[in-house]
Amino acid sequence: MFVRAIEANAQLALYLEYEDVVNREALFRRARLNMVERNQVLDAILANAALVDVSYRWRPNLRDEADNHLIDLAVAANARYLVTGNVRDFRGGELRFDHIEVVDPARLIEELTR
Repeated sequence: MFVRAIEANAQLALYLEYEDVVNREALFRRARLNMVERNQVLDAILANAALVDVSYRWRPNLRDEADNHLIDLAVAANARYLVTGNVRDFRGGELRFDHIEVVDPARLIEELTR
């Protein structure tokens, strides 16, 4: 099996969003990792991500306004994939970026192992 290399991209807004989520105790009541361990995992993931400077806001007007910054990041990073477990919220935006495919993690793995 051949797996192509991927590069994760991040920006400050994305980091802050992830940091907020991993620190929500209510979401992780049954989780195996405590808050410190979740933050360590997040730091390890983001330590290996390329920090992208997003200097232009495209505002594709997605169903969830809070998701628009992810399109901005994908465009600025010249990304091929935007990976999310929430693919449906990226449908129907006013702007289309044909070079960016919004996929869930399972689909990305499938694409990369072909």
